[in-house]
Amino acid sequence: MKKLGLDVGEKTIGIAVSDAFGWTAQGLTTLKWDEDNYTTAREPLRKVINENDISEAIVGLPKNMNGTIGHRGEASQRFGKWLEKEFKIVVQLWDERLTTMAAERVLLEADVSRQKRKKVIDKMAAVIILQSYLDSKQ
Repeated sequence: MKKLGLDVGEKTIGIAVSDAFGWTAQGLTTLKWDEDNYTTAREPLRKVINENDISEAIVGLPKNMNGTIGHRGEASQRFGKWLEKEFKIVVQLWDERLTTMAAERVLLEADVSRQKRKKVIDKMAAVIILQSYLDSKQ
């Protein structure tokens, strides 16, 4: 069974999926959604979960640098609870501090234009979240 990595923002959700062995994470897509209306993410996520035989979701938990949970972290916690209830899958929250910066650095090193970076940054952050989770389990 595969694992799903999610970088949940106010307007977009970066999505990554693991291979069947749980060794590597691949970026899948970026979903546009309305954080005030979770149903905007329901069907696109259902499709990804069903098509990829997902058993577990890893949701990025943006902590403050001192380790406390702020507004964005609380939003991710709420989303994780909804995801678990809605799709009956295990949800793990994973510390995602600095993942967007790391994703930006990778894309800059790959000489990706600013316009293209903007389109893939959330998906890349989801890959980093999921891959760091997978690496911790090896």
